[in-house]
Amino acid sequence: MKIFVADTAVFINRYRKNAPFVTVPGVVEELRSRESSIEGLLAIESGARVEQPDPETVAEIHQMAKNTRDIEELSGTDIDILAKALEYRDKAVLLTDDYAVQNVALLLGIEVKPVSQKKIKDRIIWGKRCIGCRRKFDSGDECPVCGSALKKTRKRKV
Repeated sequence: MKIFVADTAVFINRYRKNAPFVTVPGVVEELRSRESSIEGLLAIESGARVEQPDPETVAEIHQMAKNTRDIEELSGTDIDILAKALEYRDKAVLLTDDYAVQNVALLLGIEVKPVSQKKIKDRIIWGKRCIGCRRKFDSGDECPVCGSALKKTRKRKV
């Protein structure tokens, strides 16, 4: 049986599934609108579980996000939701619209299903490019050569 690991988009978009939901405490904290918080409460009353991810798995996700360079885009809640999906790896379907979350999940072999947007087509390793001298770098915010800002750019598809 599949376990659906729910990101915040599930509750914001009132996505209903007749299957077990699991989420993390950070998602519950993100449900700020009246409608989404009601959806979250209804899901919990219907059997959805709120579980804290394992710290070792969180560290593994953090390292993978550094490798793909999605780390700058991911919140703590995003990392927790990825860790929870990784814990249920073979049984999990991660429900999210976040493209950075999808990118890391797919690289880890986690099945992803978007809630209200299209699924990403390519898995990407990101890099940085200077907007001034156009040199390429792996990370940073400022070009060490000319001092201009660095812009996130596709380094390669995986």
